[in-house]
Amino acid sequence: MRRFYFIVFLLTLLAACGGEALPALQGVVMDEGSPVAGATVRIQGTDNAVQTDSQGRFRLDGLPEGQTVVVSAWQAGYYCAKSEPLSLPAGEITLYLQPYQIDDNPTYGWIPPIGENSCYSCKPGVTEVWLENDAHAGAASNARFLTMYNGNDVYGNQSLPTQYGSSPDYGDFPLRPDPSQPYFGPGYRLDFPDSDGNCATCHLPGAALNDPYGTDPNSASGADAFGIHCDFCHKIADVKLDPETGLPYPNLPGVLSMDVRRPFPDDPQRFQLFFGSFDDDNVPEEDTYLPLIEESAFCAPCHYGVFWDTVIYNSYGEWLSSPYSDPLGGKTCQECHMPAPTLLEGQPITNVAPGKGGIERDPATIHAHTFPGAGDETLLQNALTMDATAIYEEPRLSVRVTLTNDRTGHHVPTDSPLRQLILLVQARDGLGRSLTLLEGPLVPEWGGVGDPQDGYYAGQPGTAYARILEEIWTNVSPTGAYWNPTRVLSDNRLPAFTSDTTEYIFDASGDGPYQADITLLYRRAFINLMDQKGWDVPDIVMESQTITVR
Repeated sequence: MRRFYFIVFLLTLLAACGGEALPALQGVVMDEGSPVAGATVRIQGTDNAVQTDSQGRFRLDGLPEGQTVVVSAWQAGYYCAKSEPLSLPAGEITLYLQPYQIDDNPTYGWIPPIGENSCYSCKPGVTEVWLENDAHAGAASNARFLTMYNGNDVYGNQSLPTQYGSSPDYGDFPLRPDPSQPYFGPGYRLDFPDSDGNCATCHLPGAALNDPYGTDPNSASGADAFGIHCDFCHKIADVKLDPETGLPYPNLPGVLSMDVRRPFPDDPQRFQLFFGSFDDDNVPEEDTYLPLIEESAFCAPCHYGVFWDTVIYNSYGEWLSSPYSDPLGGKTCQECHMPAPTLLEGQPITNVAPGKGGIERDPATIHAHTFPGAGDETLLQNALTMDATAIYEEPRLSVRVTLTNDRTGHHVPTDSPLRQLILLVQARDGLGRSLTLLEGPLVPEWGGVGDPQDGYYAGQPGTAYARILEEIWTNVSPTGAYWNPTRVLSDNRLPAFTSDTTEYIFDASGDGPYQADITLLYRRAFINLMDQKGWDVPDIVMESQTITVR
C-alpha cells in the first residue's frame, strides 16, 4: 500500500512539472587535461553546490527550465573558475581550473587601500567600512603604539635613554628611570636604540615581510602606512602553528608565522592573487577561496606573542582552550569580530564589487570588515554579565557583585597587558552622603592615586581586573614594556564562562533609603602611563546598576 501511494505522489509531482523532471546540469572539472576530484561546483551566488566525483564529474539538479545561470568551480590550490551564462537546459559543460603559485614574489608592490587602482576603486563599500571602523587600518599610525615604541609622548617630548648599572655577576643591567628628570614613559627604542625589533611583524606585516627584524615602524609608507591593510591580509595562504600546541611558535611572531603569496605582475599565468571567502568568485585567474580565512587560526600569528619566555598576547590561546573553540558548538573569532551583514550608511551591502566583477549575494554572506575590539563600546557592553544585589540589615548595607564572562571567547580583558577592568561600588544614604566601607576590597594603587572625579580610583571601594607584569631588572610594575624581561605578578582576568564575586559592607547607621551604585569600567591603559604619554582615551562604561534599599 505504501508503495502505491509513493508512485501516485511521483506521478502527481511529474504532472505538476508538465510531466517532466526539473532539468539538471552535468559536466566535468579539469586541470590541464586531468579531472579534478573533490572540486566544489556551484550555481554562482546560491547554495546549490556539489562535489565532483573521482572522475571530476558533477551533476547539479533542481534547475528550473529557462533560467540563466553561471556555474563556478573551485578546489584548494586553484583559482576560481566559472562558465559563461548558460540558459537551461544546457548541454554538458567543462570547467578548467588553473593552479595558483606556490612561491612568493618579494618585489611585489602592495596595492593601497585608497586612490587610483586601489582596493577602494574596486570594492568601495567594504573598503569604506574597513577604513572607518577597523583598528587594523591604523596599526602603523596608532599613537599609543608609536609613543611606546619611541619612548616619547604625543607632543614629541622624549624620555631620556635608559641608564645602566654594572654587576660583576650579571654585567650591565637597566636602571629605573631617574625620578628627578622629566619622564614621558617607556619606549622600546630607549632600551634597544640599535635595534628595530620585531614590532613591525604585527603592526606593519607587509613591510616586515622582507626584513622582519629590520623594519622601523616610523618609516611606514604607501600601503604599509595603513598597517595591516587589505592587500596583505588577502595574500595570506596559510599560517604556521605548532602541531602539539595548536599555537604559533614562540619565536615566530606575526608575519613570521604566515605563508604569504605575493603574485608576479609580469607573469600572465600568476599576475594577481587574492584569497577570499567565496568559492564562486566572479574574477577567475585572480581570486580564490581560502577556508582558513573563516577560521580563528587565521588570527593566531598576531594574537599570540611570547617575549622573554613570558606569554604577553594570548587571545587566540585563550580562545583555543575555551569551549568557543569546539567546532560543533563554539564560535570563531570572525563570528564576533566580522559580523554579517556589512552595513554602509545603514543599508546592507549585497555586491562586494559592483560594476567590477561582483555579483548580487545574500547580505548574510558578506561579513563586515569592522573588527570591533577594545575600543568598541557596543562590543564591550555585550562582553559579560554583571549581577548585583544590595541588602540592608541595620546598621549595615551589604552589596554583592558577580561578574560573569558568558559572552566572550577569551579572557576579559585580553591581549595587551595595559588593559583593565575597574569595578566601582559606591553607597550613599538618604541625604546623598557617602557611606564608609567596613569590609571589602579596594581598587589597587595602579587604579590611579588622586581625585576620583578625574578617574583616579585607587583606594575606592571596588575591584580591578588585569594581568600585572613587573620588569625583572628594574621592578617597575605595572609595566607595558614587555620587550624587557618581565614576570607575571598577578592575573585575575575573567576567562570564558567563569565568574568572580566580590562583597562590600558599608556602615549604614544614618538615614535611609540607601543607594548602591555599581559601575564597571573598561580602561585601555594604566592611568599613570596615560598621563606620561598624553593619551586621551576615556574609560568605557561596560555595565552599570543602581539599587535602592530601605
